[in-house]
Amino acid sequence: MKVNIVMSTYNGEKYLAEQIESIQNQTFSDWTLLIRDDGSTDSTVETIKKYVSEDSRIKFINEEEPKNLGVIKSFYSLIKYNKADYYFFSDQDDYWLPEKLEIALTEAKKHDNSKPMMYYTDLKVVDRDLKVLNESMIKSQSGHANTKLIQELTENSVTGGVSMINNALADKWTVTDNIIMHDWYLALLASALGELVYIDKPTELYRQHDNNVLGARTLDKKFKILREGPKKIFTRYWTLIHQSQDQAEIIVKLFSDQIGDRDKELIENFVDIDKKSFIERFKRLIKYKYTKNQKKHIIVFRALILFNLYNKE
Repeated sequence: MKVNIVMSTYNGEKYLAEQIESIQNQTFSDWTLLIRDDGSTDSTVETIKKYVSEDSRIKFINEEEPKNLGVIKSFYSLIKYNKADYYFFSDQDDYWLPEKLEIALTEAKKHDNSKPMMYYTDLKVVDRDLKVLNESMIKSQSGHANTKLIQELTENSVTGGVSMINNALADKWTVTDNIIMHDWYLALLASALGELVYIDKPTELYRQHDNNVLGARTLDKKFKILREGPKKIFTRYWTLIHQSQDQAEIIVKLFSDQIGDRDKELIENFVDIDKKSFIERFKRLIKYKYTKNQKKHIIVFRALILFNLYNKE
């Protein structure tokens, strides 16, 4: 069994060493860590070279040709660089709990990995010093873990750093444009073509700090969003709806002959729902039950679609 861990770095000098060492301390040790740097200007590259020289399991795949691709294309390059049975995604600033790899690989043995599979776990939100801020990001941020296509269409509960995909799913990943984020797209792909599996255990400390690109919905971030005012909030909401429609449409176009009739109908009626009449939008919401994970988001999401509020398209 071949296991690749893929890590994309960018100006991650502050926490990178700690994350690499948490990978080295895994109870499952037969892995290869592929690191691709996306144009760092700090000492990230020097840190990578140090660990490469000390551990033969660690590979720096673009040392000679540093190039800024952005996070999605960078991870895509890593997945396509070298074939494996399983791939784990790693961020540069988190901290893996010792049994992370073993937990996911043990779960994978219970499933049919000839079909596209994605496995993911819960995670603990911590501050920059690894002090726990939240014991369960899934429960606090998403309400529950998504495992079905209807859930992943409109909201992602998969964090890349706690996910593992098999080779069957990796082979299906062929595009990088019009994708919101690689973890969401792969989760959607798995739920449409194979299976999305949630393991109800935290396997990572998800660090929150000033340089987080995305991060958890902490209280500070929630207040910042609220200060934007209703119009900006709802406009952002619509943008996300349109992006999720574009992302879902890719799957129908590429894999129409591999998706079940019911799931294909579910996707096709979502990707253009905002362009239909009020009556048709109402019928589709009732029939297909498009939704979000938490009550407050369900209300906003369905109201925006039903009345086409703040929809600029």
